[in-house]
Amino acid sequence: MLRTHTNNQLTQADKGNKVTLCGWVHRRRDHGGVIFIDIRDRYGLTQIVTDPQNFVEAHNHANEARPEFVIKITGTVRLRPEGQSNPNMPTGEIEVLIEEFEILNRAKTPPFEIDHELNVNEELRLKYRYLDLRRDRLKTNIVQRHKMVKMMRDILDEQNFIEVETPILIKGTPEGSREYLVPSRLYPGTFFVLPQSPQQLKQLLMVAGFDRYFQIARCFRDEDLRGDRQPEFTQLDMEMSFINYEDITGIIEDMLIKLSEKLVPEKKIQQSPFPRITWQEAMESYGSDKPDIRFEMKIVDVSDIAEKCNFSVFTNAIKSGGVVKCLKVDGGLELTRKEIDDLTELAKIHGAKGLAYIQLAEEGPKSTLVKHFSEEEIKAFIERSKAKTGDILFFGADSFEIACNSLGQVRLACADRFKLRDKNTLAYLWVYDFPLFEKDPTSGQLAAAHHPFTSPKDDQMDILNSATPEKTIAKAYDIVLNGYEIGGGSIRIHDQQLQKKIFSLLNISDEDAERRFGHMLEAFTYGAPPHGGIALGLERLIMIYQDEPNIREVMAFPKDSKAKDLMLGAPSVMPTETIEELSLEIKQK
Repeated sequence: MLRTHTNNQLTQADKGNKVTLCGWVHRRRDHGGVIFIDIRDRYGLTQIVTDPQNFVEAHNHANEARPEFVIKITGTVRLRPEGQSNPNMPTGEIEVLIEEFEILNRAKTPPFEIDHELNVNEELRLKYRYLDLRRDRLKTNIVQRHKMVKMMRDILDEQNFIEVETPILIKGTPEGSREYLVPSRLYPGTFFVLPQSPQQLKQLLMVAGFDRYFQIARCFRDEDLRGDRQPEFTQLDMEMSFINYEDITGIIEDMLIKLSEKLVPEKKIQQSPFPRITWQEAMESYGSDKPDIRFEMKIVDVSDIAEKCNFSVFTNAIKSGGVVKCLKVDGGLELTRKEIDDLTELAKIHGAKGLAYIQLAEEGPKSTLVKHFSEEEIKAFIERSKAKTGDILFFGADSFEIACNSLGQVRLACADRFKLRDKNTLAYLWVYDFPLFEKDPTSGQLAAAHHPFTSPKDDQMDILNSATPEKTIAKAYDIVLNGYEIGGGSIRIHDQQLQKKIFSLLNISDEDAERRFGHMLEAFTYGAPPHGGIALGLERLIMIYQDEPNIREVMAFPKDSKAKDLMLGAPSVMPTETIEELSLEIKQK
């Protein structure tokens, strides 16, 4: 080894020992001829100091060193002078007197400072990601991610799970997000795809008898990005046989509690066991299928009150089969007109036509809406929402989904405005009983809300076979943390006839089912056990633990918000001969 110690190891106990250290110049300070350098590696910092009288050559080399030079030094450990120790550093009580100094590699001046956590343009950070990763913030995130994955593996190993790697090049079976295609050179005109998830492969492992499987799986989705999405990401993928919902949630809950207590002990789990609500309850009360329950602020239904009023926006919504919802914001009278206008625009972004409101002032209710309601109706709104003077009532009148979603977004914005989301609280929540299908409002065509292998609940067969199968409830569940879905799963279909019924409702013909899923259907003829599973998004989980604004900050080499790799310059144009070899033709749009 070139070094005897890393830069976080030396303490008072090493006084008088000769050591060799390697690393980068983090900071350099020249104090009247004596040079102090903080030398850095991924473990930490050590202060080293020159002696220009007794070790002249070493001092002269140190005088050449600049930030980010890679250096190697040999010297003797000594205590820092009285009053100069640094309690914020593990090595803060000692320094190393340099006797030999070697510059291993010189460095250009970095495009941004490494030794300060300054706000740097993200494009610049992504272009020079290898420099960004030298900074404490990202280095800590990557180390925490490593610790989390190791803990997951250890916990699951103790529970008799087996880690199995599944292929990256697989067959395309369109069933959800857009897939990345990989052309086959050996078989012109044919393609592999990169897996959206190992969903079918892990079910086939259940058929194979591996009753407890997991994998730290790389997944790929060619979809529009946002803060908690990337084209490629990692998930903890799991599947189990001969189990029920409680078995899966129990294992995940135990794991998340252990991860939280070990990795972020400063954060408090809001409730254990984790609370559980249905999808219907989540939408009704929070306007989201991934609600943040760190604060109350529940939405209430006021359709029965609103349908009798003289406000056509409310009554027309109800006549059209919609609802009227109400959100009370404590202290909402503090909101300025501009803030209310901004909330209105937010509601419109999420489908609402506007955002009605009533302010509860000392002198009485204030709003352009007041003239449309009787005193009894306004009193009923106040009583239903449990509002008081100083609050504001926001209303959403539309279809169930739009009214709930738009007020759900207003709820989150108001929580941020009044600082109700405590970053040191971990509010885990199970959401279950999701709809099995989504129905296209125009064509009426059903689509799988999760994926086509999700089982309906046992008591839903009459609904599944009725004229309104879209009302069927699935054996599906999500684990939510602080308003983010960090994992989702379901109990799968293992009965061939039920699977055929689901395919039929999804308008997948026998021929199409055989073409897309023939391998699954064939495997199930050899005896498929009852099984189910879940997948946790690693980046989302560590993002929340580390209080980061997006998952790019917990990935070593992410794409930017436009799915481009600014460091490598990808995607890139390929040579003509490569395109021809793959039997492809590029047409410019």
